[in-house]
Amino acid sequence: MAQVQIFIKKSIWESDFLFPGAIWLISRLFIWIAMLLIAPNLPKPVEGVLPSFGLGVFDAWDSVHYRSIATSGYEFINDGRQHNIAFFPLFPLMVRGVMNLGLPFEVAGLLVNNITFLAALYCVYFWVAEHHGTNGARWTTTVLAWCPLSLFGTVIYTEGLYLFLSAAALRAFDRQQYRWTAFWGAMATATRPTGMALIPALLLAAWRERRPRIAYLAAAATTIGLLLFSLYCAIDFGDAIAFINAQKGWRPSLGFDGQGWWNMLLEIALGKSDGQHSWIQRLLHPLLCSIIVSSGYLLWREQQKLSSVIKIYVFYAVVTISLILASDRYITNLLNAVMVLGGAYLLWRLRKELTSVTVFYGFCGIALLLASGGTISLSRLAYGIVPLSIALGVFLERYPRQGYLIIGWFSVLLARIAIGFAQDRWVG
Repeated sequence: MAQVQIFIKKSIWESDFLFPGAIWLISRLFIWIAMLLIAPNLPKPVEGVLPSFGLGVFDAWDSVHYRSIATSGYEFINDGRQHNIAFFPLFPLMVRGVMNLGLPFEVAGLLVNNITFLAALYCVYFWVAEHHGTNGARWTTTVLAWCPLSLFGTVIYTEGLYLFLSAAALRAFDRQQYRWTAFWGAMATATRPTGMALIPALLLAAWRERRPRIAYLAAAATTIGLLLFSLYCAIDFGDAIAFINAQKGWRPSLGFDGQGWWNMLLEIALGKSDGQHSWIQRLLHPLLCSIIVSSGYLLWREQQKLSSVIKIYVFYAVVTISLILASDRYITNLLNAVMVLGGAYLLWRLRKELTSVTVFYGFCGIALLLASGGTISLSRLAYGIVPLSIALGVFLERYPRQGYLIIGWFSVLLARIAIGFAQDRWVG
């Protein structure tokens, strides 16, 4: 019996077919338990609500806008306020299609996002395995599934669908399957604004690798999804760029928000200086920042030297406790900075090992985020740029001991963010 159990375990973790599905199921169960079982049994937060057991915990924030689109359609007036035309159409269209089978919005939205997130894990796994081997694929899939922002691959958001479509387009380009590149790319540009980063990335990769003319045509064809949405806006609202103008309701201006970034980094290091907090509270922020940075550095150094296990556990425990005790705003700002700046660093460091289209799309995606104005939701939007997860996965393959510890931190933050979302608190 024991031999059978060992065989089953090995067959799951060593199987290319089963591994992505297993890592998806375990990580999603982790989120569902946090949101459905733990969050309703915690004390009511000062900000937020006390959730009850039910699918309503997955339906909040942007989900409200997808619901309105799927049930009532788009609305827009160019008055600088928030309108749902800012949200691209493919996800709510797919949800509406599932709803036509007789399912309620919550069930339809969860099915679309979760199934496409599973498909994204499989697509990324086999794509990375082709270039970096099985171990690199497993680490990358694990990073995607356990990243704190992977919560948005489970709630009623577009992350699962966009990750799948963008990864499928990039993989097809690497395999020189240009018709599929155009198809998946066009679907991606109809799903999220960040899909626009695929266009220059594919063109630059085609130029860098001296691809044939059809590669450039495939890159240009990815604009079809965006152009069709623009045509709809022109017909229905008389404004072909209504989806851009509607962004004013969420972001006051386009372009790099240098002041916003400066304020965010200062707040990470020093805390808010608006006078609303006592001097003790303001002192805790730089102390927390120094503890996380210094302990993380010492942990990495000790791991590199393979020295005292006790020291490793002490440093790890200090960082873990700090992440648990930090405020929601601090965690949000920290994730914004780490996802964007850390992701850019890893892409640059591994630029000679990753495929050209992976690197170009990663940097084009980051550039688009930086040019979008503001720092709201940066970490979640950066998570949707799949090359950042690939870069981290390939990197951690070389340092598996550190990788296991980082995945542990991911799980702590994932539980925290999942509970926060269920409590209707802003988490990204």
